[in-house]
Amino acid sequence: MFWLLMIVTCVVWVVYNKLENRKIVELSRKLPGDLPSWPILGHAYLLRGSDEDQMKVFQKSGRLTINRGGLASYWVANRLYIMVADPLAAEVILKNCLDKDYVMKFLQFLVGNGSIYAPETTLGVQMRAQLSPNQAFLDALEEITQLVATRMVQPWLYADSVYTLLPQYRRAEKCRRLMYEFVEQVIKTKRMEMEQRAKINSRQNPEVLSPQSFLEMLLESSQLTDHELAEEALVISVAGTDTSAVAASFTIVMLSRHPEVQDRVYEELCEVLGDSNIGVTAEDLPRLKYLEAVIKETLRLYPPVPIIVRSVEQDTDLPSGLTLVKGVGIVINIWATHRNPRYWGSDADLFRPERFLEPLKHPAQFMPFSYGLRNCLGYQYAMMSIKTVLASLCRKYRALPPEGADQTTLKEPLRVKFDIMMKDVHKFQIQLESRF
Repeated sequence: MFWLLMIVTCVVWVVYNKLENRKIVELSRKLPGDLPSWPILGHAYLLRGSDEDQMKVFQKSGRLTINRGGLASYWVANRLYIMVADPLAAEVILKNCLDKDYVMKFLQFLVGNGSIYAPETTLGVQMRAQLSPNQAFLDALEEITQLVATRMVQPWLYADSVYTLLPQYRRAEKCRRLMYEFVEQVIKTKRMEMEQRAKINSRQNPEVLSPQSFLEMLLESSQLTDHELAEEALVISVAGTDTSAVAASFTIVMLSRHPEVQDRVYEELCEVLGDSNIGVTAEDLPRLKYLEAVIKETLRLYPPVPIIVRSVEQDTDLPSGLTLVKGVGIVINIWATHRNPRYWGSDADLFRPERFLEPLKHPAQFMPFSYGLRNCLGYQYAMMSIKTVLASLCRKYRALPPEGADQTTLKEPLRVKFDIMMKDVHKFQIQLESRF
């Protein structure tokens, strides 16, 4: 009886909203998609299945959107989303539609009101993940991001009154609680360490300053509570650290598949850094132009954040003459925009770093860190950290495909999945061979 009542309520709600939003319905007719829509669910039924299946939907719908000129409409229950795979439209939207879409509220379950993005050095704690991979915090982070991503794309999980009754919620709540307990304990410990260090410095040399983590700077300069500090730290863990790690991981996998590109990267490293054992410095990074092109080409084909969503809060005119009406959701399909042949050419699906040694046709054709006023604050830091990691790695090791890898498979695109970020289904497997 409960589920019957829920279904009837959903039907009435969807029908009422469509009648109330005739302008939105008219807009959907101007921008038809090429995928069949179901009653009530719209196109949301396509997003059932695994995280790899969901990424395949974004890929397929993205290509169809390109074929439609870069704009197409898709219904998720009663909510109309305009998918965008055109840089001209994306530029206008991302400069004028600054509000995040409704589905982003589910991420707040994890990060609360946290909003700051900063380095990997957030907490000043050595996680030692490589030495002890089965860590509760990292396991919880991976599981909860998968649960949140699934909820974002499946509208039948949107209602809190329904979701809180499901086992997925209990798993997510357990992960969230574990992560907050870990971070809040780190904060308490860090407070005590700072107090002890301050006493020692006051007795010895108060002018000697030691490097500080982002958390230590927040503790010194802000009036945030421990819980608020934990929210900020979790935002950075999800958005600031994982994205750079994923980008670097995709890049090293692509180098393992393209030995001729890897050889050229190594030649550049030898030319810029010489035979010295001194580590890569900030002054070296701008001179590593080909390595930067390799990273950007990898980010083009495998952006860690393959889609971003916005909400249209006021009518917005696009360069095509089309008007996006208030109440519409926007899906900027970065994965598809990065493969739009109008801007990238007929070889848009091929890995060719040299394309980034030439100027872009439009600044919004490449936006792995978003674009406009709400683009990633850590873009420059992310690029510096990725270049530093890869330069240090490639100086000492040659990246090879995993042992026993099928040569035919290595020529195919990587299999990817969606769990807030886009990741390799096979978990970035490679081999490392010492160069010395």
